[in-house]
Amino acid sequence: MELHFFTGKQAGFEQAAAIRQAVFVEEQGFHNEFDEIDETCLHCLITDDAQPVATCRAFEKPGESGCWIIGRVAVSLNYRGQHQGEAVMKAMLSELVKRGVQEAELSAQCRAAGFYKKLGFTATGETHMDEYCPHVTMVKKL
Repeated sequence: MELHFFTGKQAGFEQAAAIRQAVFVEEQGFHNEFDEIDETCLHCLITDDAQPVATCRAFEKPGESGCWIIGRVAVSLNYRGQHQGEAVMKAMLSELVKRGVQEAELSAQCRAAGFYKKLGFTATGETHMDEYCPHVTMVKKL
């Protein structure tokens, strides 16, 4: 497995986008998967030879220095159950620590909140809807 970090829509973005398209749009039915944040955020991608395995992205929370938002965490269907979601999250968290980030925040699908809790995230409030899907805000001190 190889780990890649890149900013914006550089090399690797098409592979990360393919995972997100398959998981969030085709499997889960989200419509607003891609946005202007993709242009400037930090992306993390795990590949197995040329195959895209897992991805996520992160960006500084507007108006809050030291806090970054992680999102769009997705694993290709053929690699699920192999701890690749955990691997991509740990890689991103490690990179954020190297960059001096003090806190990570994310909006977790409620059905995935247990996954993030195992990684040290804590729910901060009530659920909210993102498109049709219930989510909860979670944070972790780095």
